[in-house]
Amino acid sequence: MTPDWESPAECVIFSWVPSLFLGVTDVRNNIGLYLGKRAHMNPHLEAVVDPATSRRLTYREIDRRANKIANSMRNLGVEKGDRVALLLMNGVEYYESFMGLAKIGAVSVPLNWRLVADELVYILKDAGAIALIYGGDFAEVVGEINDRGAAATDIRHWIELSEGSDRDSFALDYNDFIANGSASEPENDSGDDDDLFIMYTSGTTGRPKGALHTHNTMTWAVITASNTADIRFRDRYSIALPMFHVGALEPVLNSIYMGCTVVFLRQFDPKMMWEITEREQITISLAVPAMLNVMLMVPDFQNYDISHLRWIMSGASPVPAHLIETYKDIGIEIHQVYGMTEAGGPATLISPDDAMIKIGSAGKAFFHTSIRVVDESGDDVAPGVPGEVLVSGAHIMKGYWNNPEATAEAIRDGWFYTGDIALQDADGFITIHDRVKDMIISGGENVYPAELENVIIAHPGVADVAVIGQPSERWGESPIAVVVRKDKNVSETNILQYCEGKLARFKQPKGAVFIDEIPRNPTGKPLKRILRERFPGPAPE
Repeated sequence: MTPDWESPAECVIFSWVPSLFLGVTDVRNNIGLYLGKRAHMNPHLEAVVDPATSRRLTYREIDRRANKIANSMRNLGVEKGDRVALLLMNGVEYYESFMGLAKIGAVSVPLNWRLVADELVYILKDAGAIALIYGGDFAEVVGEINDRGAAATDIRHWIELSEGSDRDSFALDYNDFIANGSASEPENDSGDDDDLFIMYTSGTTGRPKGALHTHNTMTWAVITASNTADIRFRDRYSIALPMFHVGALEPVLNSIYMGCTVVFLRQFDPKMMWEITEREQITISLAVPAMLNVMLMVPDFQNYDISHLRWIMSGASPVPAHLIETYKDIGIEIHQVYGMTEAGGPATLISPDDAMIKIGSAGKAFFHTSIRVVDESGDDVAPGVPGEVLVSGAHIMKGYWNNPEATAEAIRDGWFYTGDIALQDADGFITIHDRVKDMIISGGENVYPAELENVIIAHPGVADVAVIGQPSERWGESPIAVVVRKDKNVSETNILQYCEGKLARFKQPKGAVFIDEIPRNPTGKPLKRILRERFPGPAPE
């Protein structure tokens, strides 16, 4: 059989030659086989470090465990296309479950473990998940879901990762479940354009939508990331973002593809981030701006050995310039990334060559990705003019699960309409401003909250800030700063005076309110809908 060398995807597929090492006769592009290929090439390379359980697994070891998951699922009757939900913290079990499900063509449904029962039930029912793998930490909410009966979900198999005898009576024990599966590579008849996972948006406005990705879309997400980011064989990658978010899932897949070691944090801990960086000799890392800010508050953080660390990738919201400068001063490059679930992660990334020159920019489009910035009519805007970001590439999702209307609205003529506002300069560098829905129109002028936030967060007495619009009789809408104090003596007057001269008058906040903590979703984006409900206005005139 002769491959079509004009298709890069085919080149990737045929480079695997899976029949030589897996006994697979149908050569298909299956994400789960990435793990088997890496285990074949580098069986003794450390694949996963899980500090919470002190476990270290090589690629051979984690691949065998993923095979056991795959075969155990087959024993339960889980088939290609069946949806299996994952409610787990970061760790070995999440990694092996996702990859094992991929090997047999089952579709993973990563669940946000911060959601309550009603929200989880909606996702489980919408996805039609027939099995749920969950951690003992979530036994209470899962018990509540189980009590609602068959009308609430389609779950037939409950599998709990628990310690001791605390397991729910209706659930299988995870460790027993995996022990009963064969470690041999399962037969594979899935891949290519078959479904891989359904990842639900954070649901900051209305019901969450399930972004549906295939083996091919995520292959291209990995390829475009590998050809753009400075990721190298044997890199040690610390990941504290939750794996139910594409910002963590894609880097895990990328690490398999490139031959890296993933060091998981179960959840973000600023002190642990520094400790892990030193102890595990971390070379690359991920942290959203809110994490970066809190890490600087760890006492004596300068004393940790970070000499191996080349960069920290940061995104989810615009990274304040002063934060990038602060990390630059301690010898850490912040590589700002811009991406989204619907794109499998990648959209734009600042390169190492430009990170310290174009501070504040999210860089240029990934290698196999195209970007446009357009006006309300869909026409490209001139450099320096704000517009909506459109993204195109083979890594764009298949669509929204069970939602053709939303899919048709989001993907038009091969372009995904992000709803994000950005500027693109003459050299192609993108600077993200805000979400379209968060933009404030004051006196007919567009005010971008991120621009104000970038100014206010540099105030020495401010720990965190989010800017929202409040209704105004005079201006229609006016910006208000919602501030978390670092210094308890900071007042509204201090904030307003600090902004004077740094922003055009129409952009100046009309007031400031104070709060103990900015509500954020798991990726660090401020939940402005909640803030608008809490501080409805009207704005001061």
